[in-house]
Amino acid sequence: MTSTEALFIQDEEVGMRLDKLLSVRFPTFSRTYFQSLIEKGSVLVNGDPWKKRQKPASGDEIEICFELPPEISLEAEDIPLNILYEDDYILAVNKPFGMVVHPGPGHPKSTFVNALLFHCKNLEYEGTDPLRPGIVHRLDKDTSGVLIAAKTSSAHRALVELFSQRKIQKTYVAVAVGAPPEGRVSAPMKRHPTRRQEMAIDESGKEAISDFKVLKKSSTLSIVEIGLITGRTHQIRVHLKHLKTPVLGDSIYGSESANKKHSIDRQLLHAMRMKFIHPFTGKELILEAPIPSDMRPFGENLP
Repeated sequence: MTSTEALFIQDEEVGMRLDKLLSVRFPTFSRTYFQSLIEKGSVLVNGDPWKKRQKPASGDEIEICFELPPEISLEAEDIPLNILYEDDYILAVNKPFGMVVHPGPGHPKSTFVNALLFHCKNLEYEGTDPLRPGIVHRLDKDTSGVLIAAKTSSAHRALVELFSQRKIQKTYVAVAVGAPPEGRVSAPMKRHPTRRQEMAIDESGKEAISDFKVLKKSSTLSIVEIGLITGRTHQIRVHLKHLKTPVLGDSIYGSESANKKHSIDRQLLHAMRMKFIHPFTGKELILEAPIPSDMRPFGENLP
């Protein structure tokens, strides 16, 4: 299975080797994987094959012909799904924390995509990434809640359009260390300059907007409702860290001492609700996922 994608080099990527640059752009795949593609001539820079050590310039166009890594196969697996809504076009589930959305290095199987392929026997798919059939958005492995997938090519295009136009209202809930100030936070984000798997606040980054409302709080913790206006990678986690009230249990952006004190080893972040107009029926859809069991005690025990 193959697919092709084109991209242009950004100013901040100048000086990076071609193989490293691609592994940063596409963290689903390893640097070794891209070295293999480059050696096969499956990566072109401005229409020409390059060596892995060469460094593209700003504005250069890179064309990548992705191939499914041999250790990963898109196999249907009989994994139970907690279905919130389903019709001929859309499937929405309550994703449990710990479930990876799609296969990749380190997670070759037992993902939501494997479950989706089993549940939807005739899943139609079009897209640039062969490892993400039906996927129109993502949740982190340890974030639970509403996850939407497309069952047809037309639904995939329509849902991607709704997300890109910000016509899907997304509401999350989190347990935070401390209590953030209420209101809107607009803090641009981009890849961390040295820890490339992380995101960071940076004025030169992409627009990132979150609305925060404190539902309950104590002297040390709070239950926070978040309206996600944009959908950047790790946005809520980075914004709450920026406000010095990180998500409890977050091993990357969180408070190690608070995580240890409360014996929490996964970020307590839940996609509670998604609301939008169905692109084919024209009816309003409100998809809600109950708060998971490991988050409930915090809400019940706070004043």
